Amino acid sequence: MSKPIAALIGGIVFGTGLSVSGMSDPEVVLGFLTVDGGWNPALLLVMASAVTVTALGYLAIGRRSAPLFDTRFHPPARTAIDGRLLLGAIIFGIGWGVAGYCPGPAIVGAFTLDPRALVFLPGFIVGMLAFEGLPKPAPPQIQ
Repeated sequence: MSKPIAALIGGIVFGTGLSVSGMSDPEVVLGFLTVDGGWNPALLLVMASAVTVTALGYLAIGRRSAPLFDTRFHPPARTAIDGRLLLGAIIFGIGWGVAGYCPGPAIVGAFTLDPRALVFLPGFIVGMLAFEGLPKPAPPQIQ
């Protein structure tokens, strides 16, 4: 199976999971972020499930010498928690809290023609382009 086909299947499974769990509805996400009497724990349950599946996945791949669709694993080159990472996390969190969307659910919402997603996605794309235009830190020095 080729990488693009594997990525497409992974995206379909991810999008289906978002839809089935209700996470493509920004009201569910905003209900989790609400601190008044309307708190909705659904996002917490989905995140706990995702962490469990991810942990099991890491256990499974820990025994492999290479991934299924590549010749080697590609761990992140940068692992430092720096100002750039923190600023990005803050901007992401504010945007998520205001819109109730992050990129995956927004793409699912766009396919369902949700007007909120159709407004969110252009802003997301502008943010991605702005990020790509920013100066990048020097790559870490390997010793």
